[in-house]
Amino acid sequence: MGNYLVLQSDFGLSDGAVSAMYGVAYTVSDDIRVENLTHDIPPYDIWVASYRLYQTVKYWPKGTVFVSVVDPGVGSDRRSIACLTYSGHYIITPDNGSLSHIKHYEGIKKVIEIDEVKSRLPHSEESHTFHGRDVYAYNGARLAANKIAFERLGQAINVDSIEALEIREVTKNEDSVTGSIDILDIRFGSLWTNIPLAFLKSLEIVHGNNLVVTIYHQDKKVYQNIIKFARSFADVNVGEPLVYVNSLVNIGVAVNQDSFSDLYHIGTGNDWTIHLSKAPSI
Repeated sequence: MGNYLVLQSDFGLSDGAVSAMYGVAYTVSDDIRVENLTHDIPPYDIWVASYRLYQTVKYWPKGTVFVSVVDPGVGSDRRSIACLTYSGHYIITPDNGSLSHIKHYEGIKKVIEIDEVKSRLPHSEESHTFHGRDVYAYNGARLAANKIAFERLGQAINVDSIEALEIREVTKNEDSVTGSIDILDIRFGSLWTNIPLAFLKSLEIVHGNNLVVTIYHQDKKVYQNIIKFARSFADVNVGEPLVYVNSLVNIGVAVNQDSFSDLYHIGTGNDWTIHLSKAPSI
């Protein structure tokens, strides 16, 4: 196991919550390295928390411990869990769907239900609203510092018993592909879909081709245009849209130096569907 502890939350940085998590972690061991994934998950947004883990976890060394705290059910009977992925990473989080994308795309080898009575920050038993500090950061630090074995965090449970959000599958026919708009490249407003590049290749679509891009919200068409499939943003003029391959090798849709999402009022999630086909030659 490595000595990295990576934190994610919806806490923001405007108060002391994240700093308190750091303090607990370094009190457990000052030999670990605490880093941030993000603390700007929209409040209570489990889908985004799940996706950001999927976006990030596999790029860290094996043995890295992740703590993800987007926990609208804190203090309820929802479970606290720790998982070992098939890629060799550990994640500690509420059992509320935060592992959905990791389970679907990367695979989970083992899951432990954390004993919140025994495995928590000493003298925190009267606190029921900050498990991010008292349970998750504390146990994440112990795991990263090799002060507790993964199996000793609690009882093993069936991987299939954990909460999972619905993740739509990509569909393809002989000349088109349909997927979901999973998330935004948040600062730039680009759309990230769940469509792998391989699906476009199977349709013999290559860079430079024009695509018919149609977007639906709850099955109602809200956008359609013919857009170039470009290698990168600079392949089109400023202000022009493009289809491109994002950093996860999935298909994205952007406007060069502007926000596609803002310009066309496009959102994300399973209610948003995108359909791609090769534009007819003129």
